[in-house]
Amino acid sequence: MGFNRPSKIQETALPIMLAYPPQNLIAQSQSGTGKTAAFVLAMLSRVNAAEKYPQCLCLAPTYELALQIGRVIETIGRFCADIKVTYAVRGNRVLQGTALEEQIVIGTPGTMLDWCFKRRVVDVKKINMFVLDEADIMIDTQGLSYQSIRIQRALPKGCQMLLFSATFKETVRAFAVQIISNPIVIKLREEELTLSNIRQYFFVCRSREEKYRALCNIYGSVTIGQAMIFCQLTVAAGRVVEMSQDGHQVAILTAELTVAQRAGVIQRFRDGKEKVLIATNVCARGIDVQQVTVVVNFSLPTDQKSEPDFETYLHRIGRTGRFGKKGIAFSMVESQNVGLVQMIEEHFQTKIKQLDPDDMDELEKLEN
Repeated sequence: MGFNRPSKIQETALPIMLAYPPQNLIAQSQSGTGKTAAFVLAMLSRVNAAEKYPQCLCLAPTYELALQIGRVIETIGRFCADIKVTYAVRGNRVLQGTALEEQIVIGTPGTMLDWCFKRRVVDVKKINMFVLDEADIMIDTQGLSYQSIRIQRALPKGCQMLLFSATFKETVRAFAVQIISNPIVIKLREEELTLSNIRQYFFVCRSREEKYRALCNIYGSVTIGQAMIFCQLTVAAGRVVEMSQDGHQVAILTAELTVAQRAGVIQRFRDGKEKVLIATNVCARGIDVQQVTVVVNFSLPTDQKSEPDFETYLHRIGRTGRFGKKGIAFSMVESQNVGLVQMIEEHFQTKIKQLDPDDMDELEKLEN
């Protein structure tokens, strides 16, 4: 597939995941470091192609991420004869009593719960590997953690548990301890979390118009492969769509779209039909488009206390600089919120340089 050496997380986690007897693992590694390929290799190695029933369950928080992981399984799995994957996601209907022949089932917690206990198309007692991806968002999203724990508790004693998360705060640790016994833990130090290959900048903007002008200046000055623009709210996202009226090819991704519409938008962006994807937080997680070279925070992500949401910031900027490539992240900041930038700098021990939104020369220099 063109991988010529393992990334750090692959090098560290693969020998643990493939060891015999099977070991439980909790691994923290930021986005873009190759963790999906790592646990996909582990799944493909553990299942028995001769047995035609589900042996491995993988849970992801969103439909898009489940599909994306499945695509990696299918791509690497084409070298493994007779290993098949199916999707336990909303809209993929199975009748009660259907005998599934696919060895790997990947899906979202609600539908997986339905397949395991209501429709009984997955025999949980025959599962030998359980993978939980993006564990931190699972815990923060109401219902997902309860559903995940319910599935996990029904699994047989010897089932191998792999839990992956891009952040590892106390809530993740507590959740992990609840569902995984005697795990090996791979954890990054806090200062290793920000991606050193992503240059971070911010503009101070006095109004929405100034933000929009800065956005057009970025677009006009920096040669962009593709860009993702993140907004807190759907309303703001709608306003940024004004870009399309200025001749930029723009796609928009929000929670209001149906699952099929969201999949279509991402596919068009992946195929390069649109150069800019405007997204609300629903997509900060796991969406992997290699050509993204620029990420723009139209507003900085904040929590209920109006403090920076560090994890979301990290996930957003992590959409660029995938697998060690270089990337640029810009944040638009209102003057009263400049303090948020300093808090992000302190938290990640990093430098975010201020730029003048109208200084085109400065922007052009970023190219070098």
